[in-house]
Amino acid sequence: MEAKQLQQEQQFYHQDRESQSHTHSPAYQALLRAGPRVRPLKQVHAQIVVFGKYKNLALLTKLLTLACAAGSIAYTRRLFLTVPNPDSFLFNTLIKGSSKFGFSNDAVFFYRGMLLANISPSNYTFTSVIKACADLSASRLGRGIHSHVLVCGYGSDSFVQAALVTFYAKTGDLEVARRLFDKMPDRTVVAWNSMISGYEQNGFSKEAIGLFNQMGEWGVKPDSTTFVSVLSACAQLGAIGLGCWVHDYVVSNGFDVNVVLGTSFINMYSRCGNVIKAREVFDWLSEWNVIAWTAMISGYGMHGYGKEAMELFGQMRVHGTRPNNVTFVAALSACAHAGLIQEGRCAFASMKQEFGLVPGVEHHVCMVDMFGRAGLLNDAYRFIKELNPGELAPAIWTAMLGACKMHKNFDLGVEVAEHLLAVEPENPGHYVLLSNIYAVAGKMDRVELVRNLMIRRGLKKQVGYSTIEVDQKTYLFSMGDKSHLKTNEIYHYLDELMSRCREAGYVPAAESVMHELEEEEMEYALRYHSEKLAVAFGLLKTNSGVAIRIVKNLRMCEDCHSAIKYISVVSNREIIVRDRLRFHHFKDGSCSCLDYW
Repeated sequence: MEAKQLQQEQQFYHQDRESQSHTHSPAYQALLRAGPRVRPLKQVHAQIVVFGKYKNLALLTKLLTLACAAGSIAYTRRLFLTVPNPDSFLFNTLIKGSSKFGFSNDAVFFYRGMLLANISPSNYTFTSVIKACADLSASRLGRGIHSHVLVCGYGSDSFVQAALVTFYAKTGDLEVARRLFDKMPDRTVVAWNSMISGYEQNGFSKEAIGLFNQMGEWGVKPDSTTFVSVLSACAQLGAIGLGCWVHDYVVSNGFDVNVVLGTSFINMYSRCGNVIKAREVFDWLSEWNVIAWTAMISGYGMHGYGKEAMELFGQMRVHGTRPNNVTFVAALSACAHAGLIQEGRCAFASMKQEFGLVPGVEHHVCMVDMFGRAGLLNDAYRFIKELNPGELAPAIWTAMLGACKMHKNFDLGVEVAEHLLAVEPENPGHYVLLSNIYAVAGKMDRVELVRNLMIRRGLKKQVGYSTIEVDQKTYLFSMGDKSHLKTNEIYHYLDELMSRCREAGYVPAAESVMHELEEEEMEYALRYHSEKLAVAFGLLKTNSGVAIRIVKNLRMCEDCHSAIKYISVVSNREIIVRDRLRFHHFKDGSCSCLDYW
């Protein structure tokens, strides 16, 4: 195989030497001056034809490369079809260029053209076309090309292996990706990055961090790409300890904190509960793109700092950065969580009027959520009724149902629930919300009816869990969890803690359980919710004065929200909880959300 690869490299070098004789020709110089700009390239193309150079492969290869870089893939394909005898160098150049500049389908097109021309692909070919398959999430096609890799004898090529790891990771087949990764004799930083990123992007953040630690044990030095994936994993887990370590490493080792890496730090700090540090990183950047602005606006919004989010939104526009659809989701969400109704209306109107953007489901959900949280249920319902039938996604009705529960509007809640159950009868979340609405209204017979309906349909409420990071290690708790080695100690401490809370005035919230229980049973069911267990563990295992940081996968229930306010008093600690919707900063008996979540 090595002899084969050497032969191909010699062929490339030979072709390159042949093309050197044309690099000083007027046509070649004209191509260089034209650069990746379509109109000048077409003018030079005309000159090449006029002067009879239309069969010169070196000139045509350069022209095709620049046309692809200019983003005119249609012109590139038309031009390619005029080439009489394209060689392996031209095919490889086109496959790589198409893949590099985001024309993945065209990379596959040129690869197939190469095979039809009976030209053998090289490791250079496979690396690029496999990347294209990864970008397309073309699982079946990629597997077919993997087979072709093995037939052609490139299964042990390190660059092809790294590309295959990326492909399988991106298409969600982490088992195959990891098997290939573990078989690699020489794992480059690219291969490590591909596997870490694969874990992180598929929701396996703990595994991503574990592999990052293993990378250090193997003596492989991380690069900026590594840190972008690791910081994203830290953000998902709320692992601020590791995130801070990465920040210190990046600064002490002189890494260039560009806008991509900087935005990763902003997201990490925001999602780990330290929005002040996120803003410090934002202000420290030398340049900002729309993603960086959006990340900081979103960070403010999820912490309930709506005014700060909207001020930054205004600065972004003054700065000359055009907001995109994601930016508006962040701004509208910030308005919803802070009760900024007028600002939200203005932002939503400006999407169409000022920027010509078409609102999507996420924007409509934010608007219904904003009206609903503020108690403007009629405005929320009117907004829904004004939408076209095709725009009425289930998520919009879910937001409306949540608002009905929040403001105890029983009649409207039942009507909305009927819409939801008609369009998504298999979603257990809708039944749970409806059950809670019945419970708030005191209609326990209906609660039991909904519960039995769920049982008959085999539906189960999504399991809630909470995580906490202590000494750069993440611990997970679920309701009534007894898997921890210190279970007895945690439960005993939590019992003492809740007893002190009761003395301070805490009363369990009856509506937080899904069906009727005796008072003593109800209190037991509520006491051992995952976030309470995580808080108790955090208080036990950290020093006095250290803030407790919890990540919850679902919306925090009313009882836990009330209980943790009291816990912050009796323990004299700040407790920060990130639930599915936003952040809650508990301190001295109050929450940053002002009970508005």
